[in-house]
Amino acid sequence: MYKVQVYITLRESVLDPQGSAVKQSLHSLGYKGIEELRIGKYLELTIDQKEQDIDGLVNEVCQKLLANTVIEDYRYDIKEVAAL
Repeated sequence: MYKVQVYITLRESVLDPQGSAVKQSLHSLGYKGIEELRIGKYLELTIDQKEQDIDGLVNEVCQKLLANTVIEDYRYDIKEVAAL
């Protein structure tokens, strides 16, 4: 069994209005030292060990569904874990 952690972030060239709004809110709460804040997504997948090409499978589902590859980048970590 594999545990996959997927991190999806907006590309640097894409504006992040949600991140800007959160940064403004933090500044209004007194946290002035925060220079930049960008919002992303974190996903966890558990994949059955019967899959042969875990890396290929994760890359494919990120490309086809999980990430909008026009405006987002993604990376992932795969860890083998004991079956539940």
